[in-house]
Amino acid sequence: MDNDTRRQKQQALMTELIERKIRLHAQHLYDQRGQEEGLALQDWVEAESRVLENSILAPLYRKSREEGSRTEEFEGPGSSQFTPSDSAASEAEAS
Repeated sequence: MDNDTRRQKQQALMTELIERKIRLHAQHLYDQRGQEEGLALQDWVEAESRVLENSILAPLYRKSREEGSRTEEFEGPGSSQFTPSDSAASEAEAS
């Protein structure tokens, strides 16, 4: 495996770990609020902000999200890594 491929795989793994941490924090916010439906995107954004504020991996995560947005432009809606409708499923997965 060449260095570029190894680096890309490592970055993908780190991004996945950050997303998992965000998902768990969003689940915590949802639970704290009494599992009130309809605020999944708000929970995700708040969790993302809190997790990334002190993370040295924040630039990597933001870059991967930007690249995902660019990919969605070419592939059409529903192809991004996270959409608001995914958050309810993500919250369910985290429990």
